[in-house]
Amino acid sequence: MKRRAFHLTLAAAALAVSSASFAQTKWDLPAAYPATNFHSVNLATFAADVEKASGGKLKITVHPGAALFKAPEIKRAVQGGQAQAGEILMAAYQNEWQMFGADGLPFLATSYDDSLKLYKAQKPILEKKLAEQGMALLYTVPWPPQGIYSMKPVNSAADLKGSKWRAYSPATSRIAELVGAQPVTVQAAELSQALATGVVETNMTSGATGVDSKLYEHMKHYYDVQAWLPKNAVIVNKKAFDALDKPTQDALLKAAADAETRGWAESRKVNTDTLATLKSKGMAVAAPSAQLKADMQKVGETMVKEWLDKAGPEGKAMLEAFQK
Repeated sequence: MKRRAFHLTLAAAALAVSSASFAQTKWDLPAAYPATNFHSVNLATFAADVEKASGGKLKITVHPGAALFKAPEIKRAVQGGQAQAGEILMAAYQNEWQMFGADGLPFLATSYDDSLKLYKAQKPILEKKLAEQGMALLYTVPWPPQGIYSMKPVNSAADLKGSKWRAYSPATSRIAELVGAQPVTVQAAELSQALATGVVETNMTSGATGVDSKLYEHMKHYYDVQAWLPKNAVIVNKKAFDALDKPTQDALLKAAADAETRGWAESRKVNTDTLATLKSKGMAVAAPSAQLKADMQKVGETMVKEWLDKAGPEGKAMLEAFQK
């Protein structure tokens, strides 16, 4: 009897050790965009890669569509530990720190190559700032170039005057002010309803958001002004990251690097595909007129100057690094 009890004790101990070895850490990762959006699809692949590479030790549950936290709440949730990781639109936090809004400045970086160059100039100071706030950067992915959606034809900035303009960041609010439109703050998850109820008449966003929110059901014109390529950043709470063992940290960072490479490539593809979708749904997709382009360039020049005044030496150094 004693011998049997001894073996049972050994078996129980072995099971306990085995369970400890395979203890699973669970993280929540809130995101603001629909599950079908390419950013969210990339996040889901990233989470699956992390679970597989960590041998199941880290399981990340992605919560798309602002289901867990609304877009403006996600950064604070990660910083405070309410969520271990999250995806944010950096330009939305420009009022907190000007450098967050660098990739939301009109006509500063208007192509994928320029956007990558800007990211390289921005990344070191971005990582430093997040570290000061108890967080770390996992990866970024740009949205496709931003264009202007309108219910009516737009041949110059004067045609935007007085229109209800959807704003989702300090930069988009400022554009509205400079062209004489009325800025209305509407997050991506609420855009369809805002259009249906007449809250929004004009909007500057990507082809991807245009398809996600079915803007073609309410707006008939899209002008491919390619104003900027704002980036989403996936951030992590530093304490949560530090609590992982080294192999799991390495698995997470490798999956993040892969997600960044995959996301940038996918953004290029999505840009082409979504503009084709907008056309197929009856939307008039066109290049901006010479006058509209010139008007928006002036807006961009004004905003870059204003940004530099607020960003100070740090912003000047970053801009110089980008323009080299």
